[in-house]
Amino acid sequence: MSEQEIHDAVEAFLNEADDAYGEYEQGYTDADATLRRLETAIEELRTATEE
Repeated sequence: MSEQEIHDAVEAFLNEADDAYGEYEQGYTDADATLRRLETAIEELRTATEE
């Protein structure tokens, strides 16, 4: 995996995490849904960096 691909994967993860936290803080989603969303984002990042 190239440096750019790693950078892109990390950036996508951080954007997703920011969105999830933002929606939680605004009351659009509950804690369980936010954690599931973050778990998915973490797994996607892990998969992307293992390739």
